[in-house]
Parts: sequence; C-alpha cells; structure tokens
Amino acid sequence: MIENQSRNTLLRVSTARPAVRLLSVPCVKLRSSFAIVALAIMTAMCIATQLAVAQSPAAAPLSQSPQSPQAHAHNDYEHSRPLFDALENGFTSVEADVYLVDGELLVAHDLAKVTKQRTLESLYLSPLAARIQENQGRVHRDGPSFTLLVDIKKEGEAAYAVLNRLLSKYSSILSQTVDGRYEEKAVTVVISGDRPVAMITASNPRLSGIDGRLSDLDSHEPASLMPLISDNWNLHFKYRGKGIMNQEEKTKLAEIISKAHAKGRRVRFWATPEKEAVWDELRVAKVDFIGTDQLEKLHTYLFK
Repeated sequence: MIENQSRNTLLRVSTARPAVRLLSVPCVKLRSSFAIVALAIMTAMCIATQLAVAQSPAAAPLSQSPQSPQAHAHNDYEHSRPLFDALENGFTSVEADVYLVDGELLVAHDLAKVTKQRTLESLYLSPLAARIQENQGRVHRDGPSFTLLVDIKKEGEAAYAVLNRLLSKYSSILSQTVDGRYEEKAVTVVISGDRPVAMITASNPRLSGIDGRLSDLDSHEPASLMPLISDNWNLHFKYRGKGIMNQEEKTKLAEIISKAHAKGRRVRFWATPEKEAVWDELRVAKVDFIGTDQLEKLHTYLFK
C-alpha cells in the first residue's frame, strides 16, 4: 500500500512538473517583452526631455529680448519686479531713488515708504552683478554699458559716502576713473538728485558720475565726470503731444542735443508726457534716453 501511495505521489509530481514548465515559459517571455517596451519608452522620454530643454527659453542667452539704448525706466523700483521688468523689456537704463536710513541706502520715492528689505544693493547691484557673471560680462549680451541712475533724495554728502563704499564692493563691473583715466565697464552709475558735486569730483577712484542740468551744457568738466544732462521737460518746452511741435521748440531741442553730444554727454528729460507724439520728437532729435513709467508701452513703440 505504501508502494502504491508512493507511486501515486510520484505520478502527481511528475504530471504536475510539465504544467509548471508550460506556465513559466510564457511568463518569462511576457516579462522580457514588458522590459523591452519599458526601456523603449524611457529612452524616448529622455530624448524628448533633452530636446525640450535645449529648445526652451531658459536654455537660451539671458538677453533674448531686443534692447534699446534709448529706453529708461523712470522710478523703476515701483514696478512689480524692480530691474527685471525693465530688463525683459529691453531697457538699458533704470532709475532708483534712495534715502539714507540707519546707514543703509533704501529705495523708495517717499521716505515714509522705505523698508529695510528694499536696499539699493539687494534690488540693483547684487542682481546686476549676478546677471553680468552669467551673461558674458554684460547686462545685455553685446549691449551698451547699462546705466544705473541713483537719485539721492536728501542728505547728499552722507548718502554719497555710504554709496561710494557700497559701490567699491562692485568695482569690477562699474565704469570708473582712476588717477584721471576712465574705463567703461558693464554698469555706469550716475548720481542725480541731491548731488554732492565736490565730493564726487574729488573721489579717486571715482565709481560714479554726475547727472548735470541744462545749465551745465557749457561746462568744461569731462564726460567721464558728467556723462548725462537731465532736466524737467515742462520747464523748457510747452509741447505736450497735441498737434505738431512748433519749429521754435524743435530748433531749441536740436541745439540742446548738439551741445551735449559735442562734449560726449547724453541727454534725458523727466516729466515728458507718455505720448507717442512726444516720443517721436525725442527720437527725431536723437534724445539719448526716453523715460517712462509704462515699460511695455515704450517697448512696443520702440520695436514696432
């Protein structure tokens, strides 16, 4: 009986083994097929990802937007992204108003609106330095020296002393005059507002220039010291963009530009009406900077 049981056991085992083999062979083939398909899918995904990265805007140079040497962002810090909104619209000049508060240069139009987080360094100097490092030594690749107009609202001498120390940290990217020799670099700092002219003039090295006024058109100071002439449009011109600018004012504007350019200085007017008719006259006269609070509007106008 034991022998019969053994035979039956062996029979069950022997008949079961082929079934196991029959089941396992298709399973191995199925797994191999899945592996091949999965590998093919993963390879395709990797290729697609690499192509997407290579073709994405993030992989392109930082300064893909067309740039205009005439575009100046008035009160740039009031935009949602100070500096960066202007850069994306191709601007080559921005303006920052500063107050000296507890040894820091804080950016705001009014003293009541300053905050400790919004410093000249954090909003402008530091990001400009980072961009220059990533963009082959310029703010806009192959672009002109970028103008940072710093408008000191009050306490000019004390604010300049702090500003000059701050600028020395970024001297490698700043246009400067050392022992009377001028070298243009990626960023040119120009000081407006409460300008301590004597202190700036005496600085050596000098890491910033002076924003002159129309009364300085006949000045004999070098353009490295006074690279810019700025003034209030409304104090000198009546044209507001309605109708045609009269010939007398056109001639006056042309003479201002001619005098400034003869001495290597650029020209900017503030408080110009935000109208294309006015911008047309500024462009025809070759005014160097067209200031605006409406970045996209000026961008569209300059590149239409």
